[in-house]
Amino acid sequence: MAFVITEDGTEIYFKDWGSKDAQPIVFHHGWPLSSDDWDAQLLFFHSKGFRVIASDRRGHGRSSDIGTGHDMDHYASDVSAVVEHLDLKNAIHIGHSTGGGQVARYVAQHGEPQGRVAKAVLVAAVPPLMVQTDANPDGTPISVFDGFREALAANRAEFFQAVASGPFYGFNRDGATISDPVITNWWRQGMTGSALAHYEGIKAFSETDQTDDLKAISVPVLVLQGDDDQVVPYKDAALKQHELLSNSTLKIYEGYPHGMLTTQADVLNADILAFIQE
Repeated sequence: MAFVITEDGTEIYFKDWGSKDAQPIVFHHGWPLSSDDWDAQLLFFHSKGFRVIASDRRGHGRSSDIGTGHDMDHYASDVSAVVEHLDLKNAIHIGHSTGGGQVARYVAQHGEPQGRVAKAVLVAAVPPLMVQTDANPDGTPISVFDGFREALAANRAEFFQAVASGPFYGFNRDGATISDPVITNWWRQGMTGSALAHYEGIKAFSETDQTDDLKAISVPVLVLQGDDDQVVPYKDAALKQHELLSNSTLKIYEGYPHGMLTTQADVLNADILAFIQE
């Protein structure tokens, strides 16, 4: 397995498939998952001739179970360590959910200043800010995230099962086609990671204001989200991202859930490929 060691000694696991001469696409996973959540995209874009890279966030998957640095600044710095180690240039960065926040922070503070980024894609991403504040009255009340923390601390395995079998993929909707293997794979990825990283990561994805990150990005960005996203409300996420970004394309999918990269992979993959090839 391939690892990069960051300045604070964290081992970040990454996958790197394809020709080193091909344009790189870097994938950033959601909470509390791992790079395995990108299987459908990694295989698809690899088959199209791209070099595909995906890492496990610190405390997630196969990366170090470290007790510190579970915040967007460290997440983005860790990505930069992987990118610089591989000397990636003209890269496309694609992030889902918390990974979308990671993309926004990385591109704004590392990738664009270093001249390493060509485009970005935000999929059901958390920016600009999830939690409700005086300045963000339409956000999600802090009590919801406190409930996540309480449920995780009480019984992480049970909580993760409930998320995967319910709102994440929209399996709680009437008429939904439920996939037990998809639920099991989500649960497997989550339970591979660190309980502390997951607990502290809730604050990172819900309370990090990334308004300035979005405003700082000038490369083309594709913003994608489903209007039946029960995890990250699209009106407080994708619509605001599109407003804050200076060079973005917005697409809202009717009826698609938060985990649409898995349940509607064929549609998402085709749309992302079209954007990359523009």
